[in-house]
Amino acid sequence: MKSLEQEIYLEYIRASGPGGQNVNKVATAVQLRFDVTNSPSLAADVKMRLIKLAGNRMTNAGVLIIEAGKFRTQEQNREDAIERLYALVGKASQKPKPRHKTNPTKTSKEERLKEKKKRGETKKLRRDRREFE
Repeated sequence: MKSLEQEIYLEYIRASGPGGQNVNKVATAVQLRFDVTNSPSLAADVKMRLIKLAGNRMTNAGVLIIEAGKFRTQEQNREDAIERLYALVGKASQKPKPRHKTNPTKTSKEERLKEKKKRGETKKLRRDRREFE
């Protein structure tokens, strides 16, 4: 079985933003690609949650793309991209807590009915008086 590290494809691109004289010459930004749908190291439920979490960073082919260009060096950007991938996978690995249905309290029911009654009275006062005669 492959590890997550072996499934990552890194490509170095020119970064926008700071960089001084090197900004147009050196490819310091990193574009990390990870094929989520064909990954043997992720469980099916984790894949589904990861796809949902990734949002616009997912391609139609099921590849997750993370771009990192915050730092001026390739190494720092590479580490940043990998950390972000691991953070996303870690978040997707956590199963969501199931929601348990609760019933409204007696007080909340009474409050709601009181509010409805009050609102009805206000509307009743706005009606045309001839309606009551």
